[in-house]
Amino acid sequence: MEMASSPRTVEEIFRDFSARRVGVVRALTQDVDEFYGLCDPEKENLCLYGHPNETWEVNLPAEEVPPELPEPALGINFARDGMDRKDWLSLVAVHSDSWLISVAFYFGARLNRNERKRLFSMMNDLPTVFEVVTERKPVKEKPSADSGSKSRGSSIKRSNDGQVKSNPRHTEEFYEDDEDEHNETFCGSCGGSYSADEFWIGCDICERWFHGKCVKITPAKAESIKQYKCPSCSMKRNRQ
Repeated sequence: MEMASSPRTVEEIFRDFSARRVGVVRALTQDVDEFYGLCDPEKENLCLYGHPNETWEVNLPAEEVPPELPEPALGINFARDGMDRKDWLSLVAVHSDSWLISVAFYFGARLNRNERKRLFSMMNDLPTVFEVVTERKPVKEKPSADSGSKSRGSSIKRSNDGQVKSNPRHTEEFYEDDEDEHNETFCGSCGGSYSADEFWIGCDICERWFHGKCVKITPAKAESIKQYKCPSCSMKRNRQ
């Protein structure tokens, strides 16, 4: 039975989400002509499924009630010829985003609060299917001292509760170059300006940012740090 091997950890659920998302995106972009042809309005209620092996499928909904997993939007084929093609694809994309999130949080029902927050942050680092289909570029918000989390390009995101949030590098191609947006950010160690191509880490005490190489912190090491203190803050702490 499939549920016996269902993803359980944050990382497993995120991998499942990412793979299903890849399949859905492929259907609505790379394989769009094939997808369009399969959504014949003369057929019965059809759904777009993304599978954990990064494939997609247009099929009838599951017969069992309730289904093993949340179901995608039903009857996407009925509106196909009544709308502009781009508008119809955008509508399917929006519903697909909702379905992908619902499946992920269905699997994550037993996660605790911090794990759910971390899972959503990882998912939210990816462009939505709607953004990809409509070719909209997600704008990365510049973190501030008041923000709940910090991020710098390919750096580790860290929330106030100390949870580490990964920011998959393979999604960077979907984002606009944000070099100019952060060019006022400088490394607290060497004074060098921010670069999206380098790993950065933020101090949870003084809120300053550092090149990982300047403070001898690698992405792998950062994963095990609950609260990062830069060398300066660590020294102040020791003097007290």
